[in-house]
Amino acid sequence: MKNNAKNNFPQPSVRRLPAYLRMLRKLKGDGQFQISCTRIAKELNLDSTQVRKDLAITGIAGKPRVGYEINPLIASIEVFLGWNHSMGAFLVGAGNLGKALIGYENFTNYGLQIKAAFDVDPDKVGETIFGREVYPLSRMGELARQGGVMLGILTVPAQAAQAASEIMVAAGLRGIWNFSPVKLDLPDSVVVENVELVSSLAVLSLRLLR
Repeated sequence: MKNNAKNNFPQPSVRRLPAYLRMLRKLKGDGQFQISCTRIAKELNLDSTQVRKDLAITGIAGKPRVGYEINPLIASIEVFLGWNHSMGAFLVGAGNLGKALIGYENFTNYGLQIKAAFDVDPDKVGETIFGREVYPLSRMGELARQGGVMLGILTVPAQAAQAASEIMVAAGLRGIWNFSPVKLDLPDSVVVENVELVSSLAVLSLRLLR
């Protein structure tokens, strides 16, 4: 998966695309049909040249003095990110953070559906969280094959993260969205995206103090 051509695009540009998409969907809901890079840049406090470059990686081009039609632009971003179809995921770690992610309904707007949760705690196994059942880790491989699930969301404590991630890979998952505060040591064929919650908090705290 890491050889996918989309991994060659600038990560900062890719990370800005959801903000563009969120804005465009709102404008569409307000009944607007066209938008310029200048307008997008102003709304999101960005440079218009950068906006144009970011959108260009999706394969779409605007028209001089006109800009973009909103519907095709939305579709272009969704297709580029793979959000034009549903992607099933398994969540490992049915604690407070895991429960919050399962209950976050807006994931479906971005093509993500958490199909089930997994945990080693026997008191949690068998629970239903926002309509998703919690299974023992031993059943992940079986259920992944049945549902064709390749994405995992990891929300376990640091000391359990490596072992849990290895079980996820053995079960056939090929991408891990890692919310655990630890760097995972996994094969290069597994795509890992780390969510640095504490690092983000450090930046926020420093900015407040300064």
